[in-house]
Amino acid sequence: MNVTKRHSLRIATVGALSAACVALAGTAMAASAPAASTPAVQQAAAVKAGITAKPSATSVGAWQLFRVTGTTTGLKAGSKVTLQQKQNGKWVTLPASAPIAHNGSYSLGVKLGLKGKNELRIVSGSTASAVFSVTVR
Repeated sequence: MNVTKRHSLRIATVGALSAACVALAGTAMAASAPAASTPAVQQAAAVKAGITAKPSATSVGAWQLFRVTGTTTGLKAGSKVTLQQKQNGKWVTLPASAPIAHNGSYSLGVKLGLKGKNELRIVSGSTASAVFSVTVR
């Protein structure tokens, strides 16, 4: 075989392999993309956002570390949940936040200094957990 024939054969082979790869990639993408009208997609869009919250202790000393853990539904992984405390009838955002994990869970370390019964909740955007109490002694 001379050099020109080998070069032509090599170009034809590379061209055929490239075309096959592009065709396979397009087929794989079409198979992996869900249709917008499938029941699973419609159900996922209908899931209402929610947050659960559970403190590791219901009574702590002032500035003692405790954890608030819980799960979220309908919220994006990586977005933040934040702790709020009821002060004088208003919800005040505290400087305590944590990211939502891929499975929807979160864990937040908290230290409170306001003595007495503290009403708390976890929020993310307009979604809030049920109110829970922690007493600081």
